[in-house]
Amino acid sequence: MSSYNALAASYDGLMTDAAYEKRADYLEGCFRKSAIPVGTVLDLACGTGTMACLLAERGYRVLATDASVEMLTEGMQKAAELESPPMFLHQSMPRLRLVEPVDAVISTVDSLNYLTRERDIRETFRRVYRWLKEGGQFIFDVNSPEKFHSMDGELYTDETEESYCVWRTFFSEKTKICTYQVDLFRLRPDGAWQRDFEEHRERAWSEEELRAFLHDAGFSDVKVTGDLSRRAPKEGEARLIFHCKK
Repeated sequence: MSSYNALAASYDGLMTDAAYEKRADYLEGCFRKSAIPVGTVLDLACGTGTMACLLAERGYRVLATDASVEMLTEGMQKAAELESPPMFLHQSMPRLRLVEPVDAVISTVDSLNYLTRERDIRETFRRVYRWLKEGGQFIFDVNSPEKFHSMDGELYTDETEESYCVWRTFFSEKTKICTYQVDLFRLRPDGAWQRDFEEHRERAWSEEELRAFLHDAGFSDVKVTGDLSRRAPKEGEARLIFHCKK
């Protein structure tokens, strides 16, 4: 699992297409249909805390966990002016441990794909189930296998006024792993450009695999939809959303 060391400071500028406000609206719509009132929310693998802060601004008590200290630092700086900021915790997904159960657990923007080993994603699901209240919801999205197939051998670029990022992607059919080789160029205060390199890996989990892992963890009520949709996924859908009830 990547720690997003160099990329953390530039992450938000490179993620302008993540539609966080729309995702927050979508999640709130799901919360309103919850079997129990939703007051406390865990943002699992929160990254730089954008979604955690949006939900905190909307009145939820938010816990936010991530394995990257750098990403959490960005999140805490972002939340500094909030009246009731999220509580940020340095934890990896398979080692999730809370003080008390929460009403809902979310994980957005394909964070679960970063769990490339079956034992880790199984343990994550078991721990989410453990720390979710009876009747609570676990809502997460993943990149689909079809999306990873389409990314094999591709090159992508992202650019802001202070950064330039080149992503090279390679997908292995044998391991179901998509590797992102990331070259990040950042403008320093002295006007020079600094280059950093990171390698990220995501696993293409099938809907059938994830359903089986969730069932084994204790979730008996699992529905899958297309991205930001109430409908079933279309053929070749790039992102799937899982709605799980304890």
